[in-house]
Amino acid sequence: MINRRVFLKHGGLALLALGAPPEFVTRSLLAETRGAARKKTLVCIFQRGAVDGLSMVVPFGEKEYYRRRSSIAIAAPTRSGAEGSAIDLDGFFGLNPALRPLHDLYERRELAIVHAVGSPDATRSHFDAQDYMERAAPGNRQVRDGWLNRVLRETSSGCAECDGRTLKNPALHAADHRVGQAKMAEYPARAALRGVAIGAELPLSLRGAHPSLAIADLDRFGVAGGRDPSLEAAFASLYHTEEGDAVSGAADDAFEAIRILKAANPSQYRPAANVSYPPGELGRQLRQIAQLIKADVGVEIAFASVGGWDTHFAQGGADGQLARRLGELARGLRAFHDDLGDRMGDVVVLTMSEFGRTVAENGSGGTDHGHANCMLVLGGEVRGGRVLAEWPGLAPEQLYEARDLAVTTDFRDVFAELAARHLGAGHLERVFPGYAVEPKRWRGVLA
Repeated sequence: MINRRVFLKHGGLALLALGAPPEFVTRSLLAETRGAARKKTLVCIFQRGAVDGLSMVVPFGEKEYYRRRSSIAIAAPTRSGAEGSAIDLDGFFGLNPALRPLHDLYERRELAIVHAVGSPDATRSHFDAQDYMERAAPGNRQVRDGWLNRVLRETSSGCAECDGRTLKNPALHAADHRVGQAKMAEYPARAALRGVAIGAELPLSLRGAHPSLAIADLDRFGVAGGRDPSLEAAFASLYHTEEGDAVSGAADDAFEAIRILKAANPSQYRPAANVSYPPGELGRQLRQIAQLIKADVGVEIAFASVGGWDTHFAQGGADGQLARRLGELARGLRAFHDDLGDRMGDVVVLTMSEFGRTVAENGSGGTDHGHANCMLVLGGEVRGGRVLAEWPGLAPEQLYEARDLAVTTDFRDVFAELAARHLGAGHLERVFPGYAVEPKRWRGVLA
């Protein structure tokens, strides 16, 4: 039996061995979320492994693109819309044909694309670049928490008297501070379910002081996968104390999260009519994020990640391994969009990847680690139907280190616009430490 000392030392990991929530950062109220006003939600999808943005959104207007990619280039659009050719977006950029399910969303101005976006840091290490992006602090190893966690802190409606801590009991809390209960009621409780990742562990983006939650699978959320209520009761009894210490608080919040998610009845969820998520991990993650949003449990930031984008060999062009991954991404995003219906007016989806890939293909029919990339931004508030880019060009003298697409938009400027204009974050200097956020650099992805 895991004792309280082990729990105190290892936190949620002590319960992980028995199938409990994989990671839980605690001390928040999870109740009273149903029936509240609809929240704005940001859904982040991390394409781990460095997707080839030049094949994702093709600069077919660049002769150098075709000169440097003899076997993997996506053909320029044709009047007949020939199979395998890029889908014309604006006469210069084209969508990879595998992303066709998203094209009409672009035409309806619900999808925008930011190109030549990335990190100012020169690293080509997957691990370092992912860490820098998730911390939103390129090259700065002193920043330890994630940018999404900092957004949650800045948008929290916690008690100003308590440094942002949430209110468990407004009446008692007011008495503690010798102020009126009405004043304390101005600071409503927020849920740990504000920040959720669908996955086995909490991503760096969501790690930090604000409560966040990782859920491997909604259908099996709970101690021992939720299969034995008596085991949950035993753990609740073991870790609960009348003193309300940190261990007790962690357990109380974890079990309250289980209760709320069970009340949402995830096993009975059915997507909207005629919506079918693609098989595979990304489709499953997006389906469960849609469940949480439609259940009104208070999700404001959701995170999913999918690998398989590191295409050093046999990348393929209009078909092949990259096209298959892009097809899965497009079908997943389209299913998510259609499943949410009018709720997409409150949701923005952002895709990201740690860096792009080389302009020239290598000798193995693939591409190596590069620099700038592209992002997709989808949702009701998006000023879509545009490829937003200060395009640097692909001529040899225009490339970064003579091999890569150059960065002309810092990824933090995209993050900052969404954090401020969609989620309402203030004090952006605290969200992006060491970076001088300037709205004039924002690309205008939101209306």
